[in-house]
Amino acid sequence: MFESIGRSIALIKASWEVLRNDKELLLFPVLSGIVCIIITASFLIPAVLMGVGLTAEHQNSPLVYVGIFLFYLVTYFVVIFFNAGLVACANIRLTGGDPTFSDGISAAKQNIVQIFIWALISATIGLVLQAIRDNNNFVAQIISSMIGVAWSLLTFFVIPVMIIEKRGTLESIKESASLFKRTWGETVIGQGGVALIFLLIAIVALIPVTLLMMTGVGEIMIAAVSLYVLLLIILFVIANAMQGIYNTALYLYAKNGTVPSVFSKDLIEHAFRQKNSTRQGGNI
Repeated sequence: MFESIGRSIALIKASWEVLRNDKELLLFPVLSGIVCIIITASFLIPAVLMGVGLTAEHQNSPLVYVGIFLFYLVTYFVVIFFNAGLVACANIRLTGGDPTFSDGISAAKQNIVQIFIWALISATIGLVLQAIRDNNNFVAQIISSMIGVAWSLLTFFVIPVMIIEKRGTLESIKESASLFKRTWGETVIGQGGVALIFLLIAIVALIPVTLLMMTGVGEIMIAAVSLYVLLLIILFVIANAMQGIYNTALYLYAKNGTVPSVFSKDLIEHAFRQKNSTRQGGNI
């Protein structure tokens, strides 16, 4: 596990270096976030105006679940589409190329059918888990959360497999689960590690905001809150871009047993050396 932590930290650092060199990768989470906000508003505003789902009588109605499923399907499609573009660009960079934003969009378009199928599967799983959570059963909610975490880990590599290997959706899910078994430590740590780093930054940044709020001066309070919200948005965008790069880098390592050449050898070669030796020895 300590080796996995070392490899994860090294990949996170290297992912940051890649993002510094390819800032256009930030466009993918930015556009994904903007489109998702528009989609949310297009579903939420009509629902509020019609009063659907706002009362206990309507919360568990079939109409509400149909709406939830459609919302999941559209948002998952958008998120997966832009993530696919990000992964495609990250793969180009990690394998020695120089990606452009259009390269990512083109790759996503070429896999549009598989992206839709993956969104359909994800929306179905999301709806089932949501239905379990709506039972107001504490045990069921815990089980639902555990299933959700397990599903996200087992499908961690679906998009890289789908985009890079041009595989079908079901094949990508199967291959993702296989790759997860090889790198479960790095996958678990990496998926939470990036989020944890940016969460800590957000918490630390909240301290001066709290102090400024205590002044009681309206203009200062508004400025402090506005800047903090802006910071949260920036952190969210950077974290999502880094997660995509990390995901792709770990996929390449899990698939080939090699560290992407674009990474600094001084930064991560030592962290991967022992596992590479183990892989070559046929123990994985």
